[in-house]
Amino acid sequence: MTIQVIGILGLFVLMVVLMMTRKLPTILALPIMAVGIALIAGIPFMGGEFSIAKDVLEAGAMRMSTAIAGLFFGGFFGKVLSRVGITNTIIRKAAEMAGDKPLPIAYAFLIVTSVIFAASNGLGMFILVGTIIVPIMISAGLSPLVAGTILLLGNGVGVTFSVGTLGVYIDTLGLPLETVTQYSFLCAAPLIVVAVIMVYVMVKSGGKKRKAWAMPASDMGGDKNVHSIALISPLIPVVLVFAFKLPLVAAILIGIVATLILATPKNAVHVVSSSFVEGIQETAGACGLMIGIGMVLKAVMAPEVAAVLEPVIKAIIPSSAIMFVLVFGLLSPLAIYRGPLNVWGLGSGIVALLASCGMNPVAAMVALRLDSNVQAVCDPTNSHNVWISDFTKTDVNDYLKKTILWIAVSTLAGLIVASFIVL
Repeated sequence: MTIQVIGILGLFVLMVVLMMTRKLPTILALPIMAVGIALIAGIPFMGGEFSIAKDVLEAGAMRMSTAIAGLFFGGFFGKVLSRVGITNTIIRKAAEMAGDKPLPIAYAFLIVTSVIFAASNGLGMFILVGTIIVPIMISAGLSPLVAGTILLLGNGVGVTFSVGTLGVYIDTLGLPLETVTQYSFLCAAPLIVVAVIMVYVMVKSGGKKRKAWAMPASDMGGDKNVHSIALISPLIPVVLVFAFKLPLVAAILIGIVATLILATPKNAVHVVSSSFVEGIQETAGACGLMIGIGMVLKAVMAPEVAAVLEPVIKAIIPSSAIMFVLVFGLLSPLAIYRGPLNVWGLGSGIVALLASCGMNPVAAMVALRLDSNVQAVCDPTNSHNVWISDFTKTDVNDYLKKTILWIAVSTLAGLIVASFIVL
C-alpha cells in the first residue's frame, strides 16, 4: 500500500509539473490522471463491481452534469445579454456616470464587471467586456496593468455569485443548492473588501499613463442603448437562485425570457437560436474540464483508491480552527497552476476525499471557494489571464505578482471568519 500511495502522489506531482510548464493541457491531464490513479490502485479496466471503463470513464464523464449544464446555460444567457445590447449599455452608462477621472471610472467598472460576470463569466463574455472597458480605463489615465487587474478582480467577485459555477460544488461535494448559495457572500466579502482597497492603492500610486488606445471604433459596439428596465436582466437568475432557491437551469431560462421581454429585440428567435449555438461553443472548453474533473472524482472516490489514500488524507484534515485557517490560508497559492486547491484542477478530487474521510463538507466547500479566489484572479494558466495579458501587452506573470499577496490575504481573512461559522 505504501508503494501505491507514493505512486498516486507521484502522479499528482507529475501532472502538476506538466500543467505548470504547459507541456500538457489540463483538459488532457485530468483524464490521464484519473485512469492512472485507478490503475495504480489496482482497479481493473473492465469487469468487476468497479472498473475504469464503466465507472471512471463512462460514469465519470457524466459525474459533473449539473455543473456542465450550469456552465452551458450561463454561456447561453451571456450571449443573449450581449446580442440584445444590455452588456454594452451597462458599460456605456457606467462610463458616462464616472466621467474621465481614473478612480471613479475604476470603481464603476469594478462594480459593473462584478454584476456582468455574476450573470455569465465565460471567456467569450470576458473578452467582450474587456475589449470595451480596458481601452476606456486606459484613456482615463490608468496603466494597462491596472486596467487588466480591475477586470480580473471583477471576474473574481462575479464568479463567486455566478449561478453557472455553483454546480461545481454541488457535484463535487454532494451539497444541496441551498447550502452552496448560503455561503456565497461569506466567500465573496473578503475579496470585495480587498478589491476596493487594491483599486484605490493602485490608482493613487500608479500615476498618469498614456491617454489613448489604438482600437477600431466598431469594437465599442454599435447597438443602441436598450430600455433602462432591461438593465436588471443580468441579476434576474442570480436573485432567483439566491433568494427563491430556484434550480440553476430554470433560473437562467427564466432570465433569458425576461431579458427578451424587457429588451424587446427585433428578431428574438434569431437572438435565441444564435446565442444557443454560440453559448455551446464558448463553454466547450470549460465543459471539457468538467468531464475530466468528473473522471478524477470517480477515480479518487473508488473504494480501492479511498482505501489507499485514507490514512494520508486523514492525517492532513485540519483538527482545529487554527489548523483550518493555516492549512487552507497559507497554502492558498496552491490554487494556481491547477494545483491541489484548485477546483478546476486537482482540488476537486482532494476536497472530495477530505469530505469523505471525515471533514465537514460545508467547511471543505467554503475553504475551496475562498482559495478559488486566488485561482480566479491570479492564476497564469487561466484563459482569462492569458487573454488580458496579451490584450494589454503585459506579461501574464506580472498580473500574478500584482495580485497574489492581496488575494491570499483576503482568503486568509475569509478563513478566519469562516472558522467561527462552519466549524
